Amino acid sequence: MTNPPRQRLRRALRRHGKEYLLFAALAGPNLALILVFSYWPVIYNLYLSFTSWDMISPAPSWVGLDEYRQLFTSADFGHVLLNTAKFVVLIVVGAIVGGLATALVLNQRLAGRGLVRTLSFAPHIVSGAAIAALWLFMLDPSFGLLRALLEPLGISSPQWTTSSHYSLYALVMVYLWKGIGFCAIIYVAGMQNLPTDLFEAATLDGANRWQQFRHVTFPLLSPVTYFLVVTSIIGAFQAYDVTAVMTGGGPGQSSTTLSWFIYQQAFQASNAGLAAAAAMVMLVVLLTITILLARYGERRVTYQ
Repeated sequence: MTNPPRQRLRRALRRHGKEYLLFAALAGPNLALILVFSYWPVIYNLYLSFTSWDMISPAPSWVGLDEYRQLFTSADFGHVLLNTAKFVVLIVVGAIVGGLATALVLNQRLAGRGLVRTLSFAPHIVSGAAIAALWLFMLDPSFGLLRALLEPLGISSPQWTTSSHYSLYALVMVYLWKGIGFCAIIYVAGMQNLPTDLFEAATLDGANRWQQFRHVTFPLLSPVTYFLVVTSIIGAFQAYDVTAVMTGGGPGQSSTTLSWFIYQQAFQASNAGLAAAAAMVMLVVLLTITILLARYGERRVTYQ
Protein backbone atom coordinates (compact mmCIF):
# COMPACT_ATOMS: atom_id res chain seq x y z
CA MET A 1 0.00 0.00 0.00
CA THR A 2 1.37 3.46 -0.94
CA ASN A 3 2.16 5.81 1.93
CA PRO A 4 -0.35 8.78 1.71
CA PRO A 5 2.22 11.48 2.59
CA ARG A 6 4.60 10.12 -0.04
CA GLN A 7 1.73 10.03 -2.55
CA ARG A 8 0.88 13.66 -1.81
CA LEU A 9 4.54 14.60 -2.26
CA ARG A 10 4.64 12.93 -5.67
CA ARG A 11 1.48 14.75 -6.76
CA ALA A 12 2.93 18.07 -5.59
CA LEU A 13 6.16 17.42 -7.50
CA ARG A 14 4.23 16.54 -10.66
CA ARG A 15 2.07 19.64 -10.31
CA HIS A 16 4.73 22.16 -9.26
CA GLY A 17 7.93 20.49 -10.43
CA LYS A 18 8.79 23.23 -12.94
CA GLU A 19 8.27 25.93 -10.32
CA TYR A 20 10.57 24.11 -7.89
CA LEU A 21 13.22 23.74 -10.59
CA LEU A 22 12.96 27.43 -11.48
CA PHE A 23 13.29 28.39 -7.80
CA ALA A 24 16.33 26.13 -7.42
CA ALA A 25 17.93 27.58 -10.57
CA LEU A 26 17.39 31.17 -9.44
CA ALA A 27 18.00 30.88 -5.70
CA GLY A 28 20.57 28.07 -5.71
CA PRO A 29 23.61 30.12 -6.84
CA ASN A 30 22.76 32.94 -4.38
CA LEU A 31 22.32 30.51 -1.49
CA ALA A 32 25.61 28.84 -2.40
CA LEU A 33 27.42 32.20 -2.36
CA ILE A 34 25.87 33.08 1.01
CA LEU A 35 26.97 29.74 2.44
CA VAL A 36 30.51 30.07 1.07
CA PHE A 37 31.15 33.74 1.89
CA SER A 38 28.99 34.30 5.00
CA TYR A 39 28.39 31.13 6.99
CA TRP A 40 31.52 29.13 6.23
CA PRO A 41 33.91 31.87 7.49
CA VAL A 42 31.94 32.03 10.77
CA ILE A 43 32.07 28.24 11.17
CA TYR A 44 35.80 28.13 10.38
CA ASN A 45 36.46 31.06 12.74
CA LEU A 46 34.63 29.17 15.50
CA TYR A 47 36.90 26.18 14.88
CA LEU A 48 40.03 28.39 14.91
CA SER A 49 39.01 29.87 18.28
CA PHE A 50 39.57 26.44 19.86
CA THR A 51 43.05 26.10 18.35
CA SER A 52 46.50 27.62 18.58
CA TRP A 53 47.99 28.62 15.23
CA ASP A 54 50.74 31.03 14.23
CA MET A 55 49.61 30.99 10.55
CA ILE A 56 53.02 29.56 9.59
CA SER A 57 52.66 26.02 10.89
CA PRO A 58 50.96 23.59 8.48
CA ALA A 59 47.86 23.16 10.64
CA PRO A 60 46.30 24.56 13.83
CA SER A 61 46.66 22.55 17.04
CA TRP A 62 43.57 21.94 19.19
CA VAL A 63 43.72 23.65 22.61
CA GLY A 64 40.06 23.69 23.61
CA LEU A 65 39.03 26.72 25.68
CA ASP A 66 42.58 27.91 26.36
CA GLU A 67 42.32 30.94 24.06
CA TYR A 68 39.06 32.04 25.72
CA ARG A 69 40.64 31.63 29.17
CA GLN A 70 43.57 33.74 28.06
CA LEU A 71 41.21 36.43 26.77
CA PHE A 72 39.06 36.73 29.87
CA THR A 73 41.97 36.61 32.31
CA SER A 74 43.88 39.31 30.44
CA ALA A 75 43.80 42.84 31.85
CA ASP A 76 44.52 44.17 28.35
CA PHE A 77 41.37 42.56 26.96
CA GLY A 78 39.29 44.10 29.74
CA HIS A 79 40.72 47.50 28.80
CA VAL A 80 39.92 46.83 25.14
CA LEU A 81 36.30 45.99 26.00
CA LEU A 82 36.00 49.20 28.04
CA ASN A 83 37.45 51.22 25.15
CA THR A 84 35.01 49.55 22.76
CA ALA A 85 32.02 50.29 25.01
CA LYS A 86 32.97 53.98 25.31
CA PHE A 87 33.70 54.23 21.60
CA VAL A 88 30.39 52.62 20.54
CA VAL A 89 28.26 54.70 22.93
CA LEU A 90 29.91 57.97 21.88
CA ILE A 91 29.65 57.13 18.18
CA VAL A 92 26.01 56.00 18.29
CA VAL A 93 24.72 58.82 20.50
CA GLY A 94 26.79 61.47 18.71
CA ALA A 95 25.84 60.30 15.22
CA ILE A 96 22.11 60.06 16.02
CA VAL A 97 21.87 63.39 17.87
CA GLY A 98 24.19 65.22 15.47
CA GLY A 99 22.52 63.68 12.42
CA LEU A 100 19.03 64.62 13.62
CA ALA A 101 20.07 68.20 14.43
CA THR A 102 21.75 68.52 11.02
CA ALA A 103 18.70 67.04 9.28
CA LEU A 104 16.39 69.59 10.91
CA VAL A 105 18.53 72.33 9.35
CA LEU A 106 18.89 70.62 5.96
CA ASN A 107 15.13 70.05 5.76
CA GLN A 108 14.44 73.80 5.76
CA ARG A 109 13.84 75.69 2.53
CA LEU A 110 17.26 77.27 2.26
CA ALA A 111 19.14 78.50 -0.79
CA GLY A 112 21.60 75.90 -2.04
CA ARG A 113 20.29 73.19 0.26
CA GLY A 114 20.96 70.53 -2.41
CA LEU A 115 24.65 71.43 -2.42
CA VAL A 116 24.76 71.53 1.38
CA ARG A 117 23.16 68.08 1.58
CA THR A 118 25.71 66.72 -0.88
CA LEU A 119 28.61 68.21 1.06
CA SER A 120 27.28 66.86 4.36
CA PHE A 121 27.08 63.35 2.91
CA ALA A 122 30.48 63.51 1.18
CA PRO A 123 32.60 62.40 4.19
CA HIS A 124 30.66 59.13 4.32
CA ILE A 125 31.74 58.11 0.82
CA VAL A 126 35.37 59.25 1.07
CA SER A 127 38.00 56.62 1.86
CA GLY A 128 38.63 56.22 5.58
CA ALA A 129 42.39 56.36 5.00
CA ALA A 130 42.07 59.69 3.17
CA ILE A 131 39.90 61.11 5.95
CA ALA A 132 42.40 59.93 8.57
CA ALA A 133 45.28 61.59 6.70
CA LEU A 134 43.30 64.85 6.52
CA TRP A 135 42.50 64.79 10.23
CA LEU A 136 46.09 63.96 11.16
CA PHE A 137 47.04 67.25 9.51
CA MET A 138 44.16 69.14 11.17
CA LEU A 139 44.96 67.76 14.64
CA ASP A 140 48.71 68.27 14.43
CA PRO A 141 49.68 70.19 17.62
CA SER A 142 52.39 72.19 15.83
CA PHE A 143 50.72 73.48 12.65
CA GLY A 144 47.24 71.92 12.51
CA LEU A 145 44.01 73.77 11.79
CA LEU A 146 42.61 73.03 15.26
CA ARG A 147 45.69 74.60 16.85
CA ALA A 148 45.14 77.74 14.78
CA LEU A 149 41.53 77.92 16.01
CA LEU A 150 42.34 77.29 19.68
CA GLU A 151 45.45 79.48 19.98
CA PRO A 152 43.62 82.87 19.76
CA LEU A 153 41.39 81.65 22.63
CA GLY A 154 44.43 80.98 24.80
CA ILE A 155 43.90 77.21 24.66
CA SER A 156 46.86 74.99 23.87
CA SER A 157 46.19 72.17 21.43
CA PRO A 158 46.65 68.75 23.07
CA GLN A 159 48.61 65.86 21.59
CA TRP A 160 45.49 64.32 20.07
CA THR A 161 46.93 61.15 18.58
CA THR A 162 49.93 60.55 20.83
CA SER A 163 48.32 61.12 24.23
CA SER A 164 46.70 58.21 26.04
CA HIS A 165 44.05 60.63 27.36
CA TYR A 166 42.93 61.99 23.99
CA SER A 167 43.66 59.36 21.31
CA LEU A 168 40.33 57.51 21.64
CA TYR A 169 38.38 60.79 21.55
CA ALA A 170 40.32 61.89 18.47
CA LEU A 171 39.08 58.74 16.72
CA VAL A 172 35.53 59.44 17.92
CA MET A 173 35.69 62.95 16.41
CA VAL A 174 36.78 61.61 13.03
CA TYR A 175 34.22 58.81 12.91
CA LEU A 176 31.47 61.25 13.94
CA TRP A 177 32.49 63.65 11.18
CA LYS A 178 32.21 60.70 8.81
CA GLY A 179 28.93 59.35 10.21
CA ILE A 180 26.81 62.40 11.06
CA GLY A 181 26.27 63.25 7.39
CA PHE A 182 24.97 59.76 6.65
CA CYS A 183 22.51 59.89 9.56
CA ALA A 184 21.42 63.39 8.52
CA ILE A 185 20.60 62.38 4.94
CA ILE A 186 18.64 59.32 6.12
CA TYR A 187 16.70 61.53 8.55
CA VAL A 188 16.02 64.09 5.80
CA ALA A 189 14.64 61.31 3.59
CA GLY A 190 12.38 60.27 6.47
CA MET A 191 11.21 63.85 7.06
CA GLN A 192 10.28 64.23 3.41
CA ASN A 193 7.73 61.42 3.82
CA LEU A 194 6.03 62.70 6.98
CA PRO A 195 2.33 63.57 6.49
CA THR A 196 1.84 67.36 6.44
CA ASP A 197 -1.72 67.20 7.76
CA LEU A 198 -0.45 66.22 11.22
CA PHE A 199 1.71 69.34 11.39
CA GLU A 200 -1.17 71.50 10.19
CA ALA A 201 -3.41 70.03 12.89
CA ALA A 202 -0.71 70.59 15.53
CA THR A 203 -0.34 74.23 14.41
CA LEU A 204 -4.10 74.76 14.67
CA ASP A 205 -3.96 73.31 18.20
CA GLY A 206 -1.38 75.94 19.12
CA ALA A 207 1.69 73.68 19.26
CA ASN A 208 5.01 75.48 18.89
CA ARG A 209 7.95 74.07 16.93
CA TRP A 210 9.45 72.24 19.89
CA GLN A 211 6.10 70.63 20.71
CA GLN A 212 5.63 69.62 17.07
CA PHE A 213 9.08 68.05 17.04
CA ARG A 214 8.60 66.26 20.35
CA HIS A 215 5.09 64.92 19.76
CA VAL A 216 4.91 64.58 15.95
CA THR A 217 8.27 64.62 14.15
CA PHE A 218 10.41 62.51 16.46
CA PRO A 219 7.83 59.75 17.12
CA LEU A 220 7.13 59.42 13.39
CA LEU A 221 10.87 59.19 12.72
CA SER A 222 11.25 56.28 15.17
CA PRO A 223 11.64 53.65 12.36
CA VAL A 224 14.49 55.74 10.93
CA THR A 225 16.06 56.14 14.38
CA TYR A 226 15.79 52.39 15.01
CA PHE A 227 17.50 51.64 11.68
CA LEU A 228 20.28 54.15 12.35
CA VAL A 229 20.89 52.87 15.89
CA VAL A 230 21.33 49.29 14.63
CA THR A 231 23.58 50.24 11.69
CA SER A 232 25.61 52.70 13.80
CA ILE A 233 26.28 50.06 16.47
CA ILE A 234 27.43 47.54 13.87
CA GLY A 235 29.54 50.18 12.10
CA ALA A 236 31.17 51.30 15.37
CA PHE A 237 32.14 47.73 16.25
CA GLN A 238 33.65 47.28 12.78
CA ALA A 239 35.55 50.60 12.76
CA TYR A 240 39.09 49.92 11.64
CA ASP A 241 40.48 52.03 8.79
CA VAL A 242 40.80 55.40 10.56
CA THR A 243 42.32 53.70 13.62
CA ALA A 244 44.92 52.00 11.43
CA VAL A 245 46.13 55.29 9.95
CA MET A 246 45.78 57.68 12.91
CA THR A 247 46.77 55.87 16.11
CA GLY A 248 47.39 52.17 15.42
CA GLY A 249 45.54 51.49 18.66
CA GLY A 250 48.06 53.45 20.71
CA PRO A 251 49.71 54.83 22.58
CA GLY A 252 49.76 51.54 24.43
CA GLN A 253 46.21 50.18 24.29
CA SER A 254 44.55 53.57 24.85
CA SER A 255 42.69 53.64 21.53
CA THR A 256 42.49 49.90 20.85
CA THR A 257 38.95 48.72 20.20
CA LEU A 258 37.82 45.15 19.64
CA SER A 259 38.18 45.21 15.85
CA TRP A 260 41.73 46.57 16.08
CA PHE A 261 42.60 44.05 18.81
CA ILE A 262 41.53 41.23 16.47
CA TYR A 263 43.79 42.63 13.74
CA GLN A 264 46.72 42.98 16.16
CA GLN A 265 46.47 39.40 17.39
CA ALA A 266 46.05 37.92 13.91
CA PHE A 267 48.52 39.90 11.81
CA GLN A 268 50.98 41.45 14.26
CA ALA A 269 51.20 38.80 16.97
CA SER A 270 50.47 35.90 14.54
CA ASN A 271 48.03 34.41 17.05
CA ALA A 272 45.11 33.31 14.90
CA GLY A 273 43.44 31.35 17.70
CA LEU A 274 43.26 34.32 20.08
CA ALA A 275 42.09 36.60 17.27
CA ALA A 276 39.36 34.11 16.34
CA ALA A 277 38.24 33.89 19.98
CA ALA A 278 38.03 37.69 20.18
CA ALA A 279 36.05 37.71 16.92
CA MET A 280 33.58 35.21 18.40
CA VAL A 281 33.20 37.46 21.45
CA MET A 282 32.39 40.36 19.12
CA LEU A 283 29.86 38.20 17.25
CA VAL A 284 28.12 37.19 20.49
CA VAL A 285 28.02 40.81 21.73
CA LEU A 286 26.58 42.06 18.43
CA LEU A 287 24.00 39.27 18.30
CA THR A 288 22.97 40.00 21.89
CA ILE A 289 22.59 43.73 21.22
CA THR A 290 20.64 43.09 18.00
CA ILE A 291 18.28 40.63 19.71
CA LEU A 292 17.67 43.03 22.62
CA LEU A 293 16.98 45.88 20.20
CA ALA A 294 14.63 43.71 18.16
CA ARG A 295 12.78 42.58 21.28
CA TYR A 296 12.58 45.77 23.31
CA GLY A 297 13.61 48.64 21.04
CA GLU A 298 11.07 47.92 18.30
CA ARG A 299 8.22 48.33 20.79
CA ARG A 300 8.91 52.06 20.76
CA VAL A 301 8.83 52.23 16.96
CA THR A 302 5.77 53.92 15.46
CA TYR A 303 5.05 53.06 11.83
CA GLN A 304 1.95 55.22 11.44
